[in-house]
Amino acid sequence: MKTKLFLVTPPFTQLNTPYPATAYIKGFLNTKNIASEQADLGIEVILALFSKKGLQDLFQVSSSKFQEEIFSENAQRIFALQDEYIKTIDSVIAFLQGKNPTLALSICQEDFLPEASRFEQLEELDWAFGTMGTHDKAKHLATLYLEDISDFIVECVDPNFGFSRYAERLGRSANSFDELYEALQNQPTYIDNILLSILKVKLETIQPTVFLVSVPFPGNLYAAFRTAQWVKENYPKIKILMGGGFANTELRSLSDERVFEFFDFISLDDGELPIELILENLESRTNTEFKRTFLLENGKVVYKNNSPRHDYKQSQVGTPDYSDLLLDKYISVIEIVNPMHRMWSDGRWNKLTMAHGCYWGKCTFCDISLDYIKVYEPIAAGILCDRMEEMMAQTGQTGFHFVDEAAPPALMRELALEILRRKLAVTWWTNIRFEKSFTKDLCLLLKASGCIAVSGGLEVASDRLLQLIDKGVTVEQVAKVTRNFTEAGVMVHAYLMYGYPTQTIQETVDSLEMVRQLFEAGVLQSGFWHQFAMTAHSPVGMYPEKFGVTKDSNTVGTFANNDLAYNDSTGIDHEQFSFGLKKSLFNFMHGICLDYDLQDWFDFKIPKTTIRPDFIYDALEEETNFYSKPNAKIVWLGGKPTVSSFTKTKKGNSWEIMQLTFHDKKEKFTIQINQKEGEWFVKILDVISVSNSKTTPMQELKADYEKEFNDFELFWFSKPICSLKALGLLVL
Repeated sequence: MKTKLFLVTPPFTQLNTPYPATAYIKGFLNTKNIASEQADLGIEVILALFSKKGLQDLFQVSSSKFQEEIFSENAQRIFALQDEYIKTIDSVIAFLQGKNPTLALSICQEDFLPEASRFEQLEELDWAFGTMGTHDKAKHLATLYLEDISDFIVECVDPNFGFSRYAERLGRSANSFDELYEALQNQPTYIDNILLSILKVKLETIQPTVFLVSVPFPGNLYAAFRTAQWVKENYPKIKILMGGGFANTELRSLSDERVFEFFDFISLDDGELPIELILENLESRTNTEFKRTFLLENGKVVYKNNSPRHDYKQSQVGTPDYSDLLLDKYISVIEIVNPMHRMWSDGRWNKLTMAHGCYWGKCTFCDISLDYIKVYEPIAAGILCDRMEEMMAQTGQTGFHFVDEAAPPALMRELALEILRRKLAVTWWTNIRFEKSFTKDLCLLLKASGCIAVSGGLEVASDRLLQLIDKGVTVEQVAKVTRNFTEAGVMVHAYLMYGYPTQTIQETVDSLEMVRQLFEAGVLQSGFWHQFAMTAHSPVGMYPEKFGVTKDSNTVGTFANNDLAYNDSTGIDHEQFSFGLKKSLFNFMHGICLDYDLQDWFDFKIPKTTIRPDFIYDALEEETNFYSKPNAKIVWLGGKPTVSSFTKTKKGNSWEIMQLTFHDKKEKFTIQINQKEGEWFVKILDVISVSNSKTTPMQELKADYEKEFNDFELFWFSKPICSLKALGLLVL
């Protein structure tokens, strides 16, 4: 029988866009002519649950409980208003899918939607959303409405429910399989039954021979096992595979045989070659080669990595294929005010990767020993643009999220140039390192190509700890890079960390002061604090003694082994800083309370900061270095100027002046230069135009100029030429 794969992402990941793993695998399978279909079971369960029939069934199921149990006042209110929820749900979902835009007017009148406890925060947030347009405000109100229903589900029907996770507790730090295994022996939950009814229809229609489950996060794990269990019971001939981010990080020392009551194979890291070899084994039954694959042999878990074949190059894996996914039915929501987090939940993004792995690969808190970080391989800009155009044609979407660990600056430059050469109108964002390569001109180029935002790890805003982390940046450098992006019109989000090994209370306070000054200077627009977590595959986890921490236990569990409990030699309770750090950041993001004393954010005594109040200001005021590398590329983003000439006379002397008039999207701009130099410069503008496939280095430009004139630097840094730099005359 010919192999046919059914690829699924189990509930729940994102409401607004599909997680890309199955699309990546389907794109690869296309290159091998292997038939496959895919589904995001998460969005399909959400759409079934949050529908007129779904709510009717939900309230019907919960009605008997209301006769037997006492629920909160909030749940009672939602139950009492069930007719209003049932009446409005389909139109609200259609609105959030972008299909019913006129509903925004009704929603904003605030007498259309039933309101429960989530709406109590509206008065507090009114100042934040007051400047938003009607459509965005309606999106936020509709999101609160859905969250109210979610609260009802959690309290009255299924405590494990969440929009972007399901039974996540069972997947977190589960070094023993016991608790998850026990949960799977129970009868399916209400949510499970919705999931399994959808899965049943899919399997009857598709009739696959192989069922592949991609598990990106702990919040997908329980549903992955529940679906695998059901397929085993009802379709015992179908072979079941697991892969994905959770397996890659958590299951590397898997030894519990019970896992293989649910799955036949579990593969790690890049899935293309492991899947291909598994399929070859299933079809031939003679090939015994595997790549990074767990399976059961003679009742014991074995790990096989005995194939001499190399993993596929990124240029060989094909373009991600989003067909079969319900792209027009994803739901865009606005949950919180954080502008970067909004991009995660609002709008549909095509997901691509510029480079496999991380070009830096040194951060001591990161899983740098694992292939997905360690093996760095960039993709050529031309291939990336080809894939972007293919995906735009397939999905109808021009927004791209490059999901790199850290996008390489040189490749970002080449991609931006290629986008501009092809005249593509796209929007994109990605993750970066705040390194000095991001000059003002490079940021302007990225903006011109459609880059709207970058996120990067500032982590602990302390030079000592940044050095210990081996981040390769300083706070001063971060400030300059964020300034360059901000001035170019690209939003900047910083990932912030507290509780890093040996971090002192003073360093936490000083780190907060650095962050305050970055927001005060207007060079940072968004941020998020998270507490340090020690993982098994990071340098801190592998060599804890080097970082002043000790593991609680060296015992390796039989199931998931990644998050490690540890003791810090400082003995500091870093958790106590969580609320104050997050509350202050919330206010800083909205430009308020920047003049508060840092003590005001905490209900316990903290030391005064040792950071000068003008540290960031002074860093940003440093003189710009006018030196350009001889091999720096000169690029002109603008169009051809209108040229005219006139004679200028002063004190009896006359000379010819050339006037060049440029038009950008908003206005026109005129410069005047010597006639001869002007003639040379007009010719050069064609040569250095971004539309040319070949870029011109500074040294070549200088040599060409000095064939006719003297002192290129005097010309290049003259006032007329410098004024063009804001219009797109870039040194890259």
